[in-house]
Amino acid sequence: MSVRSILSNLGNRPDGQPVGAPANGNAKGKRRVNAHGLSAHDTALRLQVIEDIEEAGIGWIWASDAEGTLVYITDAAAQSVGCTPEDLTGRKVVDLFETDPDNPESGNQRPFNFRLKARNRLTGLTVRFALNKSRRNAKQTWWTITAHPKFDTEKNFLGYRGYAKDITARYERELIESRLAEYDSLTGLANRHYMNKRLDSILATYRQAERSCALMMLDLDKFKHVNDTLGHAAGDSVLVQASERLKAVVGNRGDVGRLGGDEFQIVLPDMDDRGTLGELAEKIIAIVSQPYALDNEKRAIIGTSVGIAIAPYDGLEREDISKASDLALYAAKNGGRGQFRFYASDLKNEEQERQALLDDLRDALADGDLELHYQPVVNVHDNTVVCMEALLRWQHAERGYVSPDVFIPVAEESDLINQIGEWALRQACKDASQWPSTVYVAVNVSAVQFANRDFPDVVSNVLTDSGFNPSRLELELTESVFLGDSESIDETFKTLKHLGVRLALDDFGTGYSSLSYLRSAPFDKIKVDRSFVESCTEEQQNSAKIIAAIVGLSSALSMETTVEGVEAFDQLEVVREKGAKLIQGWLFSKAMRQEVILERIASGEFKIEPEGPERHRRERRSVFRKIGIIHNDHHYRATMRDLSTNGSRIEGLIGVPVGTSLVLDMGAGQLVVCEVKRSTDNFIAVEFETPLVTDGAGGLCTRHRVSPYALATAGMPLSALPSGTIQPQATLSGQTKNNPQFMEIQVGSNQAA
Repeated sequence: MSVRSILSNLGNRPDGQPVGAPANGNAKGKRRVNAHGLSAHDTALRLQVIEDIEEAGIGWIWASDAEGTLVYITDAAAQSVGCTPEDLTGRKVVDLFETDPDNPESGNQRPFNFRLKARNRLTGLTVRFALNKSRRNAKQTWWTITAHPKFDTEKNFLGYRGYAKDITARYERELIESRLAEYDSLTGLANRHYMNKRLDSILATYRQAERSCALMMLDLDKFKHVNDTLGHAAGDSVLVQASERLKAVVGNRGDVGRLGGDEFQIVLPDMDDRGTLGELAEKIIAIVSQPYALDNEKRAIIGTSVGIAIAPYDGLEREDISKASDLALYAAKNGGRGQFRFYASDLKNEEQERQALLDDLRDALADGDLELHYQPVVNVHDNTVVCMEALLRWQHAERGYVSPDVFIPVAEESDLINQIGEWALRQACKDASQWPSTVYVAVNVSAVQFANRDFPDVVSNVLTDSGFNPSRLELELTESVFLGDSESIDETFKTLKHLGVRLALDDFGTGYSSLSYLRSAPFDKIKVDRSFVESCTEEQQNSAKIIAAIVGLSSALSMETTVEGVEAFDQLEVVREKGAKLIQGWLFSKAMRQEVILERIASGEFKIEPEGPERHRRERRSVFRKIGIIHNDHHYRATMRDLSTNGSRIEGLIGVPVGTSLVLDMGAGQLVVCEVKRSTDNFIAVEFETPLVTDGAGGLCTRHRVSPYALATAGMPLSALPSGTIQPQATLSGQTKNNPQFMEIQVGSNQAA
């Protein structure tokens, strides 16, 4: 079909006259004729000009009908995509072409179908030829199209008339340039520039629609150690593999970007359920922490920490929400790494906090403020103490007790870990020399400390200086020590065994637990991690079977097994039944100071009888937390004493009947609907309508929070949630409709619960 025939029909009125020609032959309708005798309305000439343009390749003509079906397309245009006009006409235009969501120009974000249905003019729209061609195909064809909608005199839509041009070479060059500007060349993830632009766009759009958006910040724990020990090529390989894992975990739920170095960011639109976000963060941590295969059969082991903030609850602008997620990430790292944290308004600047902690730790080491406490390992057959594990303790004058999970990662970022490690070895050998010769001492060794090429010499010097029997020194190592050059690792193991010390593999079963470790390293003992013991009495768990398997494996390899974390008699019964011979846990003893140990030795008691609860129960949190209680339009103040996922014990209200429905205001927009189950004096016990979820910091939080948009509707300014409780507007204004039904009493922190 020629352009002359199709356009002559499309361009004429029913009376045969061109569209725009006068309806009659009066004087006003006479055609103007130029000096060459040609009329400006000469249809034949116009069609000839159009055909000349098509043949010259300047542009292609296309047309659709009112139903969106392609009714005409230039021969050259069809040939450019390997088709004939007959292959294309009769098909819906939206089946032939689609816009590119990755177009560098934001004006092309709306789908092609939406644009055609709007019946507006199309100007320079970039489209992809999509017939029988996937987006994943390497070779694509890109056109730019311009068209105007055609209507009859009754304003009935007749279709589009337009022209198109092939821009494949230019457009793909623009895509490459755009990708270089907005995507990371190593991992292929979006870079900081793109993620900032993406987050700005989402927050601006979602604010109008009153929707939420979560932001995760994460970096790779121990990544610097990979670069330092295995080289930058290995580090690059880990970054690429970690990026692939993050994309696989997140899927189509959000955008993953690399901000630089080992920092990553995840934007999760329409997510504010902290239970779901916590589960996703835990999955990310688990997947990213799996071993990474490298060249020459080497492996790298890293971890990750995750900080989470949610708009609009934690901030409205990109800068606010980014800072909030940064602070949450630092809190996660400060909590021991391999953890996630939600943003809270009381989080401090972690960079300053970590530096202050490092300075305090350095002073503590110099001033002798660090201590070693020792937890017994007991032979289950006669309760005889066979080993004492040295555990670092630090009581800070202002911070109080500081957990090793907090200060050891900080020390590992500097050379201070080697100094602390050497001090611990010397102190442990000095203390253990005063114990019976049948008792050996176990000292934990950091992976950073183990990677130090001088570590075997440090151990040798400690043994020489103290005169301590090497066979009574056990070095506890985790699987992370295998990160590094395998030859140097093997040499370190060989040297340590030549010294005569014992080696134990700690936390077995929680990480990667490759049997190759047991094959290549000369371990004397395997320690079963406490996480298996915690759930070994639960029928739906396989923990008891895993304990039995590890004990059997150790026995087959002529190794000892210590099961740690035994806190109740039912757990003791299970692990004993599974073949465990050496037990460590609170059921026998918590960690003790050296003076206490010497007293027990002097009295002739170095057997420890188990003492504790018959059954293990999940930890119930004792708290002292000021909360608000909302009933009708009254707001009461009370104190939360105990908290679990399903309920709480609360002090401070008198006269609350059983069955009363209340709303607990736990602060920062956390409202919990509950029902009173018990009421005695000024104590009530409530059951939550919706269980709480973990906050990543060992505490509990609500899945959802009251939206700042809802508060703004109630008359409060639109802003991030305040840290305290939110009183009903009626209470604030004093316009309550009913009298208070309960009596509120003052609770002091020293009052007995």
